[in-house]
Formats: sequence, structure tokens, C-alpha cells
Amino acid sequence: MPELIIPPGLVCGIDEAGRGPLAGSVVAAAVILDPGRPIAGLNDSKKLSEKKRDALAILIRERAVAWCVASASVEEIDRLNILHATMLAMQRAVAGLSVRPTAALVDGNRCPQLDIPVEAIVKGDGKIASIAAASILAKTVRDAEMLVLHAQYPQYGFDRHMGYPTAAHFAALEEYGASPVHRRSFGPVAKQLSLL
Repeated sequence: MPELIIPPGLVCGIDEAGRGPLAGSVVAAAVILDPGRPIAGLNDSKKLSEKKRDALAILIRERAVAWCVASASVEEIDRLNILHATMLAMQRAVAGLSVRPTAALVDGNRCPQLDIPVEAIVKGDGKIASIAAASILAKTVRDAEMLVLHAQYPQYGFDRHMGYPTAAHFAALEEYGASPVHRRSFGPVAKQLSLL
């Protein structure tokens, strides 16, 4: 990863998983890495295989100074909108850290409101190790949650598309209607509901 200037002190990386799907919660993670216990192979979770993500998630939990994963529910997404729900999940993740960070770096171009300095870094999950670690934790936790939802609502194929808007997901929505875990404020779901 290219070196960026990172502020001194305990910096937490923040990232989310699940802004784009039509179903399920949005999940955020905050991670403070330990420079003395480096983790090889950290990268944007989307560029890693599922096996590699799962293995790295275990190492992150073992070696990080502190980590926390939090979420905002489907109901919160529908009430607040996805951007504000994502920021809420990020705030919850930082608040849940066992060690208070001195600053935060967040993937993307929007920052949650925090009581510490925070900076947004576009494509930060490919540039900053702590953000990459947060992206891995958020992705693995959200994928596990979608597998639980798949067991409850197997007709939608959540185990394959994780709630994202694929052709198979659209077909299932058309055939079965929206489940209680679908985001009713999202256009494709709202459109389907209006057809009922």
C-alpha cells in the first residue's frame, strides 16, 4: 500500500459494507491497528477472496488494539435514508471501540460526525491499512448476517447476491414480493410494492 501521512496517535480506520443492497442492514467497522503487530495482505475487501477475507478477519480481531462492528437496521435505513444510516453505523462503531482513538480516517468522500478529527479518503480501503481492516470486518460480518437471513427467506437467494440488485434478486422480488428485511425506501423494492 502506498504510504500516506497519517496523524500521530491512535488512528482508527472506518469503512462500511452494504450501502447498495436492496435488503439487510448496513454494517460499519472501526479498527485501530497495532503497529507492533502488522497484518500482511490487508486490502479492499472487495479485492479479496472470501477465504482470504475470513482469515484476515480473524487476525484483525486478534492483533488490533481495538475494533468494533456496528450496524443500522433496515428500519433506520428507510427512516433516515441510506447515507444517514451509514453515518449512524459508523458513529456506533467508533463509539463501541474499547480504546478511544485520537483521529479517524474513513473510506469515501463523506465523514460521520465524531468528537475527534476525521478525514475522508477516496478509495481509502486500498490505501490505508486500518481502513482496509475495517472494510474486511464490515464485509465479513454483513455477509454472515445475510446468510442468516437466507436461512429465514431462502427464496430470495441472499446467500448468492447478499441482497445486491442482481437479475436473480429482481426475479425473486417479482415472484415473492418484498420480505420484512427488504429496504422499502429503495426504488426497485418500492416499485415492486406498488405493483401489489
